[in-house]
Amino acid sequence: MALRINTNIAAINAHRQLVGTEMALGKSMERLSSGFRINRAADDAAGLAIANRLRAEVRSLTVASRNVTEAKSMLNVAEGSANQIEGILERMKELATQAASANTSVTDKAKLNAEYQQLILEIDRIVDDTNYQGDHLLDGSFSGTFQVGSGAQTHDQLTVSIGQLDSATLGLTGDLLSAGNAVTEITALDGAIDTLSTSLGNIGAAMNRLDYTYANLLVSIENFSASESVIRDADMAMEMVGFTKNQILLQAGTAMLAQANMSTQAVLSLFG
Repeated sequence: MALRINTNIAAINAHRQLVGTEMALGKSMERLSSGFRINRAADDAAGLAIANRLRAEVRSLTVASRNVTEAKSMLNVAEGSANQIEGILERMKELATQAASANTSVTDKAKLNAEYQQLILEIDRIVDDTNYQGDHLLDGSFSGTFQVGSGAQTHDQLTVSIGQLDSATLGLTGDLLSAGNAVTEITALDGAIDTLSTSLGNIGAAMNRLDYTYANLLVSIENFSASESVIRDADMAMEMVGFTKNQILLQAGTAMLAQANMSTQAVLSLFG
């Protein structure tokens, strides 16, 4: 075997291997400390692009889930007020039915009508006071569109129109001062109850859809987050195995580099 001192191939090779081991060890330490497999584009350019798209999707879906929660809160407010109006209409029909009877005196009709008119005013007060973040919900001015998905398609949006529930729109403009008027009001009240039932049905249908939408959003957020994690996050167990291996290789490489450098000293000893 030839002995040379100008070029120590064994030391060069040992140094090259040592540099590679140090780089791999640094990469393992970076991944273990950050928890990410991809810390910069150079680690995996294609993987980083996919992971970023998945993360953006998760963030959009998270905002959509908050939109759904707010939409449900708004509908709960509208439903609560509509239920109050429903109770008032039922009481008003009781009054009108009593006033329509021939055995109800004029004086009693006047008393029944006084309560009836107060209940009409209460309906209008409820309509005026029912709002969510400044938007009136029951006066016919509200028709809300909620972004419940991450896309721009029509199915990513939900439009809710509750309707107008003030006394004039419900047709409650009469009185109970006569039996004939009371009968007219009974007919108007039946129509008002139907209108209110339609509004409550629309609210209920929208809330049911929002429940399913919210559940689906949570599943989508979970799945997209898991997909991003597979691409971006480090497998800590595997990285620990690699870290331990590289530590051993670093120690062995350092020892071999020292051994390779000692070989030149062995050549010089021949001239001793």
